[in-house]
Amino acid sequence: MFNEWFGLLFILVNFVLVLAMYRMFGKTGLFVWIGVSTILANLQVIKTIEVFGLTATLGNAMYGTAFLVTDILNEKYGKKEAQKAVWLGFFTLLTMTIIMQLALLFEPHPDDFAQGSLETVFGMIPRIALGSLAAYLVSQFADVYIFAFLKKKFPRDSQFWIRNNGSTMISQLLDTLVFTSIAFLGEFPFEVWIQIAFTTYLLKWIVSVIDTPFGYLAKRISPKD
Repeated sequence: MFNEWFGLLFILVNFVLVLAMYRMFGKTGLFVWIGVSTILANLQVIKTIEVFGLTATLGNAMYGTAFLVTDILNEKYGKKEAQKAVWLGFFTLLTMTIIMQLALLFEPHPDDFAQGSLETVFGMIPRIALGSLAAYLVSQFADVYIFAFLKKKFPRDSQFWIRNNGSTMISQLLDTLVFTSIAFLGEFPFEVWIQIAFTTYLLKWIVSVIDTPFGYLAKRISPKD
């Protein structure tokens, strides 16, 4: 049960850091977090773990914070700022992918010890990045538009949980289907891919539920900027 309990702690740490960034740096901190979370989530996703007896990929908590951040931006600053954050995350991931693929082409020194490890980590990045970029754009823009739509239908502060969970759970389903199909279909046996897709969405659903109180806290925060 270590992974399950440690995973809960890990999720909480992620969301606490989001609020800390927002409190210290305001809207700028949220934009920075989008870039950081996009890169870290796509590095973590290479690692597979076992939770509740099922195979899953790491990175769901970090990736889930990006949806919370766009919801906060949408809630407090409007749809355009949330869309700006989506594009920022997209180009951050694209830049990381291009730069690291070029870095791997350098011929290593005979005493170098990092090339093999870098190839292991970043060798999968092109396919993962392709799946992530496609899933990111589809799911994040869906999240922004669904949140804005729900905000008109359920505008009260007490109804934030509807806007937050409704938009995130739908967009995360789209994200899971697009990403796991491009990144892992054919890389793993089909039954393993099914497990990864199912547990990925299950974990994202759990993260979405957990992030709601942090969304309410963010609404009450007066950033320093």
